[in-house]
Amino acid sequence: MPGFIKNEWRLFPVAITVALFVVFGSTWLGDLSRTGWFAFVSLWLFGAILVGCFAAVRHAEAIAVRLGEPLGTLVLTLAVTGIEVTLIAAVMYAGNGHAALARDAMFAVIMIVLNGMVGLSLVVGGLRHREQTYNLRGANAFLAVIVPISVLGLVLPNFTRTTPGPVYSAGQAAFLIVVSLVLYGVFLAIQNLRHREYFIDEAGDAAAGEHAAGERSSAAHAALLVVYLAAVLFLAKEIAAPITHAIDVLHAPRALGGFLVSVLVLAPESLSAVRAALANQLQRSVNLLLGSVLASISLTIPAVLAIGFLTDQTIVLGLDPVDTTLLILTLAVSMLTFASARTNVLLGAVHLVLFLAYIMLILET
Repeated sequence: MPGFIKNEWRLFPVAITVALFVVFGSTWLGDLSRTGWFAFVSLWLFGAILVGCFAAVRHAEAIAVRLGEPLGTLVLTLAVTGIEVTLIAAVMYAGNGHAALARDAMFAVIMIVLNGMVGLSLVVGGLRHREQTYNLRGANAFLAVIVPISVLGLVLPNFTRTTPGPVYSAGQAAFLIVVSLVLYGVFLAIQNLRHREYFIDEAGDAAAGEHAAGERSSAAHAALLVVYLAAVLFLAKEIAAPITHAIDVLHAPRALGGFLVSVLVLAPESLSAVRAALANQLQRSVNLLLGSVLASISLTIPAVLAIGFLTDQTIVLGLDPVDTTLLILTLAVSMLTFASARTNVLLGAVHLVLFLAYIMLILET
């Protein structure tokens, strides 16, 4: 028992937070007009969700090490994507639509991961190891799906004529749902069955296995993963009210909602990717980062469009011209970065500059 408490101390603040908000949540979140109370509740929920996400990813990572690459990172990315979709759905319902939230969250995932975290991983890895290598065919497979789905989902809606505005018609939305799921399904078959070798770095996997999953069984890690995910999913519904209040009442930038959702769910997985780069396991870092982007856009687009169908909401997908330019630039730079099997600090620095441009444009377009 003492060992469990030491290893799972995160469970206690998360569980206490869940219990308190089950009992008092409707009262505490019913009136957020007082600035001090709003800030306190927001930081409390944000911190509890972040702790829960880190704990969930820790157990998912332990399972991933036991399963090996590339199936291991798939467990991580699907867990993170499930949290993201739930957060988006919760904020959309709480905010009477927030039709552009899913678009903003997906765009934020692309900017945070492809620029911020890829840049940071390449910089810290390059500073420690000068140059790093990875399996070029695996990275190209990720980008081969990321690029078309990103453009179909976030750019093309601005140019369709069937419906006014940056939205798809019902038929176009149904087509995008099917295409996204089919492409992701084909990718999973390539990644885990037909061409597993594209996503494996045998030396890196061997090094990772040496400090792998601890003494717990996979079943114990899976059970704790489910517990933490359930807690995070509940708290995600609760934090929807503060996020909506910040956007609507405090007149915060609309893109801030998508950015906060993405930061919450991406922080633990991104930290794992940076640690892998520092340990000279760049293949694992690439699998984590590009896999999280691919899973996010491939699964979030169908999920939010399905929510739109079920609730008769209009889902805005098309980016504005400024964000479209930044998206196209990010995809182009990513293809240049992963055109060679060796990376260095310069490539990472370019991605970090694009990430800083994204942050600047959120605050001041």
